[in-house]
Amino acid sequence: MVEEAFWLVEPGRGEIRPVSLRDPGDGEVRVRAVRSAVSRGTESLVFAGRVPTTEYDRMRAPFQEGDFPAPVKYGYLSVGVVEHGPADLAGRTVFCLYPHQTAYVVPADAVVPVPDGVPAERAVLAGTVETAVNALWDAAPLVGDRIAVVGAGMVGCCVARLLVGIPGARVTLVDVDPERAKVAAGLGVDFAAPDDALDGCDLVVHTSATEAGLRRSLELLGAEGTVLDLSWYGDRLVTLPLGEAFHSSRLTLRASQVGSVAGARRAGG
Repeated sequence: MVEEAFWLVEPGRGEIRPVSLRDPGDGEVRVRAVRSAVSRGTESLVFAGRVPTTEYDRMRAPFQEGDFPAPVKYGYLSVGVVEHGPADLAGRTVFCLYPHQTAYVVPADAVVPVPDGVPAERAVLAGTVETAVNALWDAAPLVGDRIAVVGAGMVGCCVARLLVGIPGARVTLVDVDPERAKVAAGLGVDFAAPDDALDGCDLVVHTSATEAGLRRSLELLGAEGTVLDLSWYGDRLVTLPLGEAFHSSRLTLRASQVGSVAGARRAGG
């Protein structure tokens, strides 16, 4: 059976290639993809060939083929329908950390059934929500915290939606695009342009993947506040004003990355 997959053939150029699909064996499923999403930050860096050589192994996707910088088949947000597999999965809509491909064969335990009533275009965000959940485990927001989320992309919006559930928290989504105000309203959070965002925050979650966004995140902190940076910059250098109020205000800048479960939850397996 011949299917199609997207390959990055060289930095900045991709193509659709035929894929010969084998029959699934015992304990495997064949999934017909119905939705495939692009991780805007990471996949853009992969497409541009901006993965540092030191990170080639750590940045491998679960079912990646090829190697960085190229040719490589990369991606991890796919939703499809099980065409063949165990009886409890046959015909089910499932999520899988698979690259952009029309159909694929994977172990049955590599797919997660999508709950009834959840549309595929929403279910494809499962991997992004996983990142957001891990971020909240890392950040450990408290009741009544003043929180800003800088960057209203897929990850930032998922983080903001989860933060709404913290009792008494003031959550503001910050973005340069005023159209994202509509998204913020739908998520039940405030919205502000970077220059208009309220400072004095206890926590700022940064997801814009820009130096300007990270700088502004530090500026929005109150004394002893924390910036949790979810952005990945690849091989880009980032310059920050750590000589201003960074030390006197006892600020914290830390990273969160979904490749490792937050330490506070790691013992649970």
